[in-house]
Amino acid sequence: MLHPSKRLLFAIESVLDIAYYGGSQPVQSGDISGRQGIPRRYLEQVLQHLVRSGILAGHRGPKGGYQLARERRRITVGEIVRAVRQFEGVPDPIQTASGSRVGLEIVRPMWRDLQRKMLAELDAVTLEDLCQKAQAAGIRTDAQERLDFSI
Repeated sequence: MLHPSKRLLFAIESVLDIAYYGGSQPVQSGDISGRQGIPRRYLEQVLQHLVRSGILAGHRGPKGGYQLARERRRITVGEIVRAVRQFEGVPDPIQTASGSRVGLEIVRPMWRDLQRKMLAELDAVTLEDLCQKAQAAGIRTDAQERLDFSI
């Protein structure tokens, strides 16, 4: 069956962590690492790529960390998947030009269609949706207390 990479799962979990626990304050990678059980060195690579992809914003300094680059209702899981795929740099075997006629004309088009449908489904899921599921599951956060509405 289709298996997401560890890097992809870590990316989704870390972005969701920032969305759910961060409020309006940056979240430090050590906090994400502790809550999600992701090795910090590995996590930093993923977070930096998500910053370069425009999903996260990084802040330096003692109170620095990571925040969402946009509202959580405007970031989809599909966007995270595409960013991680780009980061992984693994060639897609579906796109290779060589293969049998059955493979090129039947199997690969079927697989491309499946990938397109799956990404469309993931594009319909926002971080807001996942945060609501976490809240409904009773996962505690104090992010509401850290919201800052100052202008």
